[in-house]
Amino acid sequence: MVKVAFNSALSQKATKKDENNETLIIPEKDPEEEVVPFRHQSRAWCWCMCLGLALMLSGVVVGGAYLYRYFIVQEGEVFFCGLKYSDPKDYFVPEIGSNSQGASYQSIEENIRILEDDGVELINVLVPEFADGDPADIVHDFHRGLTAYLDLELNKCYVIPLNSSIVMPPRSLFELLVNIKAGTYLPQSYLIHEEMVVTDYIKNVDELGFFISRLCRGKESFKLQRRDPGKGIQKRNTMRCFKIIHFESQVAVETLVCEQ
Repeated sequence: MVKVAFNSALSQKATKKDENNETLIIPEKDPEEEVVPFRHQSRAWCWCMCLGLALMLSGVVVGGAYLYRYFIVQEGEVFFCGLKYSDPKDYFVPEIGSNSQGASYQSIEENIRILEDDGVELINVLVPEFADGDPADIVHDFHRGLTAYLDLELNKCYVIPLNSSIVMPPRSLFELLVNIKAGTYLPQSYLIHEEMVVTDYIKNVDELGFFISRLCRGKESFKLQRRDPGKGIQKRNTMRCFKIIHFESQVAVETLVCEQ
């Protein structure tokens, strides 16, 4: 009589007794079938990691571009220059034989930074030593066609459509400043006047573009309307007015702003 013996380990895996003490045959699992779920899971994790890395890289790129615009854009070459000017209203005819000149000259100084790629001119008007005017920061945004004045004494912002007839475009202004870089002052010039009146309150300066919103954010901001000098503002003595004397071309500009 021949006895057939099975390995105890195999028999334990292959058979199992039920409650009635009957032997049940349990089919063994294919090892390859056990690996398949792990493969699918590893692939899912791989895709998740790739997607996460892509999102992180895009965030770094966008954040880096924003930081570059917000901080690095303020660096670069800054032109410090001044302008000697005379007011045509103060012009007088000298007497014969007199050594006096026909006009008295005043001077203003500014820091000017030009961002040609963005079509923007950033101007910091220093505290005037002799002229009667307020220090200010000015942004001329040629892409949006807007000019913003920040009066540093009042800490208020004023926005008006850009006057391209007296504001030199970024490229032209840059070439002008480069040509006179050896000296401090531009050639002697004259003063022109412009009058503006405050109209509406601006609730959201973020709609005015990156540079103007950065200048005016957190400050009271208003729209301006340009008037003909000497005609538009009839009751100036009853209005609160201030002026900013500045230049962004070869002429000086006295910007008079009055609040109704």
